[in-house]
Amino acid sequence: MAILVTGGAGYIGGHMVLALLDAGEEVVVLDDLSTGFAWAVQPPAVFVRGDMGDQKALADIFATYRIDAIAHFAAKIVVPESVADPLLYYLNNTAKARNLIEAAIDADIRQFIFSSTAAVYGEPGVNPVTEETPLQPINPYGRSKLMVEWMLEDVAKARDFSYVALRYFNVAGADPAGRLGQSTPNATHLIKVAVQAALGLRPGMDVFGTDYPTPDGTCIRDYIQVSDLIAAHLLALAHLRSGGESLVLNCGYGHGHSVREVIDVVKQISGIDFEVRLGRRRAGDPAMLVAGAERIRSLLGWTPRHDDLKEIVRQAYVWERDLAARIGRT
Repeated sequence: MAILVTGGAGYIGGHMVLALLDAGEEVVVLDDLSTGFAWAVQPPAVFVRGDMGDQKALADIFATYRIDAIAHFAAKIVVPESVADPLLYYLNNTAKARNLIEAAIDADIRQFIFSSTAAVYGEPGVNPVTEETPLQPINPYGRSKLMVEWMLEDVAKARDFSYVALRYFNVAGADPAGRLGQSTPNATHLIKVAVQAALGLRPGMDVFGTDYPTPDGTCIRDYIQVSDLIAAHLLALAHLRSGGESLVLNCGYGHGHSVREVIDVVKQISGIDFEVRLGRRRAGDPAMLVAGAERIRSLLGWTPRHDDLKEIVRQAYVWERDLAARIGRT
């Protein structure tokens, strides 16, 4: 049987494809290449360029390949864009996910792994954030993802269908073997922005807010290395295949690093003292967002292997340097 990976030509989905191939799985990738790259999908994975909300295309895939599970990564993820164009996010992240789920049900595919987000919590008043923390998303991106969680929950109650929704905190780093990393040119992830500044691909970088109630005044986030995150997906797949119940789980390390700490490590790893501009807070940025991740450790036996900020930054820096050289930017 094969696994369908939507968004498998992108950053996180691409790492899922690599891990599945490493495990000897058959993989079919569906991606419209709006943010992904065809070169990121390596044989023997099968690549289909298309829209994950196109039910006819999905039916054709399900008729052609023996799909028994879906790992759904395809989504738009830029919070400011979601605020400026909410209908785009409700179409892409919510309505198309609904079509994908329906197509899966019609094809008798009963196992579904969903790439969710800590944005469903909004601005939590306490840390660490557990799965019991109230769900109060403050932007269309978070709301669009939470709606999919609700759909999955309702479908699982009505059908012979199980899912695992993984709520990501801040994903960073690259494949330790150097096969893949964050490649989107205008990505807004802090570590990518900082390593691009170190490589001269950006004219320095901005820090938004230095007066937060944190030890150094800047925001603190829980940075989870991408291969550790994908290891959680493989455990989720094994859980569903063994008849496990539907789960919603946080994905993070349970501790965080401030913006200043990340920048200092990037400067240390790169040896470059790039410009850092200090600015005002942005609306909607909580001072701290750290995962309560005990549930995923206890229920899936997840044990991270790359919980080291220097390692994560080094992976991101090496990938960005090599990516830049490949496309002639340095």
